[in-house]
Amino acid sequence: MRLVSIYDTTLRDGTQAEYFSLSLADKIRIAEKLSQIGIHYIEGGWPGANPRDRDFFTEIRNYNLGHSRIAAFGSTHHKDRPPESDPVFLELLISKAPVVTIFGKSWDLHVKEVLRTTPERNLEIITHSLRYLKPHVQELFYDAEHFFDGFLSDPEYALRTLEAALAGGADCLVLCETNGGALTSKVVEIIKAVQARFPLAPLGIHAHNDAEMGVANSLAAIELGASQVQGTINGFGERCGNANLCSIIPGIKLKLGLDCISDDNLRRMTEIARFVYEIANINPNRYQPYVGRSAFAHKGGVHAAAVKLNPLAYEHIRPELVGNFRNIPVSDLSGKSNIFLLAQALGLHPGDHDAAVQAAAQKIKELTQTPHQLKETDVLQTILSKVKELESQGYTFEEADGSLKLLMFATLGKGTDFFRLLSYRVVDQKVGDIEAPVPEATLRVRVGLNEVHTAALGNGPVDALYNALLKALIRFYPRLVEMRLDDYKVRVLPGTTGSTAAKVRVLIESRDAHDRWGTVGVSHDIIDASWQALVDSINFKLYKDDQAAREAAVKK
Repeated sequence: MRLVSIYDTTLRDGTQAEYFSLSLADKIRIAEKLSQIGIHYIEGGWPGANPRDRDFFTEIRNYNLGHSRIAAFGSTHHKDRPPESDPVFLELLISKAPVVTIFGKSWDLHVKEVLRTTPERNLEIITHSLRYLKPHVQELFYDAEHFFDGFLSDPEYALRTLEAALAGGADCLVLCETNGGALTSKVVEIIKAVQARFPLAPLGIHAHNDAEMGVANSLAAIELGASQVQGTINGFGERCGNANLCSIIPGIKLKLGLDCISDDNLRRMTEIARFVYEIANINPNRYQPYVGRSAFAHKGGVHAAAVKLNPLAYEHIRPELVGNFRNIPVSDLSGKSNIFLLAQALGLHPGDHDAAVQAAAQKIKELTQTPHQLKETDVLQTILSKVKELESQGYTFEEADGSLKLLMFATLGKGTDFFRLLSYRVVDQKVGDIEAPVPEATLRVRVGLNEVHTAALGNGPVDALYNALLKALIRFYPRLVEMRLDDYKVRVLPGTTGSTAAKVRVLIESRDAHDRWGTVGVSHDIIDASWQALVDSINFKLYKDDQAAREAAVKK
């Protein structure tokens, strides 16, 4: 089966989208997630373009990304200086990225009016740039910018730019539909002309979505034999966005019957889509194909009745193939199956390093696979009902895997009460006009038979509350010293009485030396929502450490 390489540029091209911004920590987390689903190439950014992108290439070396390879992006060298003294190239080499992608001009309009050089000099620049970089990298890709517009303007010159790239040692010629306005019929015609001229050259496709053709043009190129496809998660990108990998990847696997990622990783497409939305603090597009919450929703009575009899009646694929769920009133059996798939999508399956997770997942698996047991227990239906009830209140669990696991463990009778809140108070005192507010939190908690009363300051009321809670618990649970809060996000949920009276959702990302986990809280009060997420975060740390200790004791 032919393999199509997936090249993700969410961390570079995706960040050029309006209102889409990622911190260094965000970029690292997304890169890790992309590697977990088997993305072949992860473009980290343009080294030297800004400190964040430069730091990314330094920091990412500390992470094991499996078979995924980090790519650095840049342009051909400046027309008035050689490659060895071009700052862009110096930054590319400093990045130590194993893969480098550089773009060059294909369109005579850009050569003359943007680059302001001659057509012949542009060809020299392309060849010299690639030839200089070739010995320093493991793989070298050439993005032929505006190739389709360039071909329409001057077909022979556009083809000569590809010839120049091959002469410089490009491992793949990526044809870029940069303006995003080409129809698929024209894209097919031009790719066939390229293949006739360069029958042995590996080709890739990089499409934009200004005419809503990004996915169609990408799949058409793959059908014609392209071996690499570039795009972004959820189609984020400049103007109307890039080709959406969340639609392209299922299209490759399920429509074209070609290989790109494993079936197991395909089932995580919904997870990765919602993960990136949450990291960017952007409301997910519920109507997005394949991964949107409404992608398999059947509101009409005729549709719902038909789908219950045979899902093929109104579904082009089975939603579980991409980790999504059918959204119709469900029976006990289908509801339990759905929650089992949700657990799988979040990593609750045999083979998980957490013994407690294995036990819970195995119990779920047994209940969903044994018909007579389904009639004897309502454990899975209880989990499903709780998840649906909480989501109706504004909770979301795509980024809050820690909270979801705690909920499932508690329902399965595996929860543990590590501490209990008696009371807390947070005071934010401001003195004078120039002094910053001084927040102080006091709280009372019960740990076993012990009642603890503590107080702490912080850089904000939530930080003060977290510091007070740690201060209260650290003597009982010393390993909490390993725990760090990596990220804190607040989203105002739509309300009927105005934004100041609406609910807020707090998402917290935590980590220790071994794991990362997310937790969620929802309330009309931001402190209360934060408290919920903080408690879940600490409880999950304590729970997994307790289970690890029990497992180690058994092995002894």
